Amino acid sequence: MNLIDTHCHLYSAEFAADIDVVIERAVQYGVSRFYLPAIDDSTHKAMLDLEARYPGVCVAMMGLHPCSVNAGYRNELAVVEEWLEKRPFVAVGEIGLDYYWDKTYTKEQQEAFTLQMQWALKRNLPIVIHTRNAMQETIEMVKPFAVKGLRGIFHCFSGSTESAKQITDMGFMLGIGGVLTYKNAGLPAALEKVRMEYLVLETDAPYLTPVPFRGKRNESSYLQYVVEKLAEVKGVTVEEIATITTANAQKIFGN
Repeated sequence: MNLIDTHCHLYSAEFAADIDVVIERAVQYGVSRFYLPAIDDSTHKAMLDLEARYPGVCVAMMGLHPCSVNAGYRNELAVVEEWLEKRPFVAVGEIGLDYYWDKTYTKEQQEAFTLQMQWALKRNLPIVIHTRNAMQETIEMVKPFAVKGLRGIFHCFSGSTESAKQITDMGFMLGIGGVLTYKNAGLPAALEKVRMEYLVLETDAPYLTPVPFRGKRNESSYLQYVVEKLAEVKGVTVEEIATITTANAQKIFGN
C-alpha cells in the first residue's frame, strides 16, 4: 500500500530521541510521505531541518497556528509571509480558529486566518485548517475564499453530517485521523454520505492517537488503524482506502 500522512508534527520534541525509527516504522507500513504543518516561529527550524533530512519524504507547510495567535501575532505573521516569499511551500497551514482554550484573541485569530487565506489564494496554494469549538464560524470565513477558488483540508475533522456537507460542498477535503476510532466520536455516522474523493488520511502525531494506543504518543505508522476503521465505515477494502486517499492528497498538494 502507498499511504500519505497529510498532517503530522514529526519535528516536535516528542520525537527527538527516535525520529528515524518512527519514520522507518511508517515507511515499512507503506507511508511514503509526511506533510508537516507549521505552528509558529519557535518550531520552524525543527520542521525545516526535518524536511531537509528527508527530502521529498517530509514536506513542510508554512502558517501560524491559531493557538499561537497572541499579543505578538503581527510579528509572527510577518515571519510567515517572509518564509512564503523566500521559498516554495506546498500549503499554508495550519491556520484557522481555536476557541477551546482561550477566547482572548478571537478577533486577532480571525484577522490572522483571513490574511493567511488571502496569501494562499494569491499564491495558488491550498490551506490546511485547524478548527476547534469554532466549526461554523470557520466554515463561514472560508466560504468567500472557496468561491474564488481556494481549496484545502479541514484537518482532524470531527464534526457533524451537516458540517461535512458544507465543507465538501465548498470543494474542501476532510482530514480523517484517530478520532474515527474513538467509541463515542460519532464520526463514522458523519462520514456515511461523504464521497471518498473528499477524504484524506492523517495522524496529527504526536496527538490524537487511535485505538488501541489512545493516550500514548501517536506516530505515523498508526495510520494503519485509521485505514482499517475507515475501510469498515465505507464498506470498502483497505487497499481502496489507500489508493483513493493517496490520490486525493496528491491532488490537493500537487505532488
